Amino acid sequence: RVVNGVAHALCYLHHDCVPPIIHRDISSKNVLLSSEFEACVSDFGTARFLKPDSSNWTAVAGTYGYVAPELAYTMVVTEKCDVYSFGVLVLEVVMGKHPGELLSQVNSSAHQRINLKGLLDPRLSPPFGQRLSHKLSFLVDLSISCMLEDPQSRPTMYNVSRQLEMEASFDQQN
Repeated sequence: RVVNGVAHALCYLHHDCVPPIIHRDISSKNVLLSSEFEACVSDFGTARFLKPDSSNWTAVAGTYGYVAPELAYTMVVTEKCDVYSFGVLVLEVVMGKHPGELLSQVNSSAHQRINLKGLLDPRLSPPFGQRLSHKLSFLVDLSISCMLEDPQSRPTMYNVSRQLEMEASFDQQN
């Protein structure tokens, strides 16, 4: 629910607002949960309108460990910066902690050797059913696609939202 809620909020900001809004600080500290665990994105202090007729240069903003790597050398903010941060957040939800050192493995061939069992929040007690294993694997794959080194290779938040909706409808059918 948390992942879906944040994805839906970012999809709205990026694709339904005119001009689009880039949050620039998606992190676990900026996701509030209702009593029903519905996610609400907060802290729009660093948010910016994405102006199509502008270069969108910016000072680096955001929380260390969630900021897209390209901002360090281009200083150009795009929706794909939020997509990267969302990917980090998804891994954090799965792991129960910030992924830290794992982030450097995501864009190397080492990510194909990442053991799903080693990633999981230790508070999740095995054995996992096939359905939960599939869901966790799906979320890890989704997060990795959101954190690809090339920003243009990352999905849009619209596509991420659609994938999550399709996964949720698959879960409801089974």
